[in-house]
Amino acid sequence: MRKRWSITFIVVPLTLTMASVPGSAGPDKIAFPTKHKDDVLYATVDRYDNKQYRELYGTADAVKAVREGKPIPSGTVLTLVQFKAQVDPAGNPVKDANGRFMKGDLVGVTVMEKRTGWGTEYPDDIRNGEWEYSAFTADLKFNDKANYKACFQCHKPHAKQDYVISLARLAGQAPGAAVAMKAGPGDVGIAGFAFGPAKLTIGPGQYVPWTNGDDSPHQVTLAASQERSAVLLKGQSHTQAFAAPGVYEYACGLHPGMKGSVEVK
Repeated sequence: MRKRWSITFIVVPLTLTMASVPGSAGPDKIAFPTKHKDDVLYATVDRYDNKQYRELYGTADAVKAVREGKPIPSGTVLTLVQFKAQVDPAGNPVKDANGRFMKGDLVGVTVMEKRTGWGTEYPDDIRNGEWEYSAFTADLKFNDKANYKACFQCHKPHAKQDYVISLARLAGQAPGAAVAMKAGPGDVGIAGFAFGPAKLTIGPGQYVPWTNGDDSPHQVTLAASQERSAVLLKGQSHTQAFAAPGVYEYACGLHPGMKGSVEVK
């Protein structure tokens, strides 16, 4: 029986080609993973922000290597399968006996694949080591409208974990216990893919701690400076000091639709 985990990695579905990249680099190097269901289902996620249920598969050699503390090998394929969540007449996701979303129609499939020698043709500001990305529509055809540059940009800050945001789940090391959220006047909880409170007012020099209560990882990213926290797994916190008066907008670096602000006055 396969374990069910919760995680995600990002692809932003906007139109942008990689025409500026010379040579053979590009998403068409990746074939549709027809046998992905034979791989290891190492992560699932309920996306409250867009009402999706997602499954993440990894090739067996990759899962074995990472769980033995070894680097992610060449030939690794990570496949993200996106489904609409089933919804009730009011538009709310329907949940099973375990409180998890029930999957509906297929939305699309996103793939990241690693091969020795890949990536050399990309400029340093977007290169993700030896990884390439590709996406496929609900009818399993290549998605030429996907914003592949955004894939590289989203994963780029995670070079220390070989650009794989879901590395903790891949390694089987992500926490699963329920999180006791802090309730102080300056505390921000992360739950259901939302910051709470979304707007916070503090005095100069005070600190704001964010605590992640979701199964999915999140990352606090300040809009003006693009300063990022570490990737926060379930139960982990990030604390930020705010010295100067002003309004500081921020978002989740992994899920840009999650937004919040801190006003210092």
